[in-house]
Amino acid sequence: MNELKIKGVYKHFKGDYYIVEDLAIHSETKEKYVVYRALYGNNELYIRPYDMFLSEVDHEKYPNVEQKYRFELQNIESKNK
Repeated sequence: MNELKIKGVYKHFKGDYYIVEDLAIHSETKEKYVVYRALYGNNELYIRPYDMFLSEVDHEKYPNVEQKYRFELQNIESKNK
């Protein structure tokens, strides 16, 4: 399974980019959620169940997608080395 990096930038398999802000725990069910923000538009804040965020793309439903995981961590290097 994919690993989660807080403050990491992730690419969704449909092409947009997001930053993971934090993890949240449902107060009653104790289910873990990923809290993430869009890096486009109004920078809306979203939550998604932890396991779903890290899951693989359903390649039967999306056969043309090359990305393995629903969200993939991006390696963004500084231009100032």
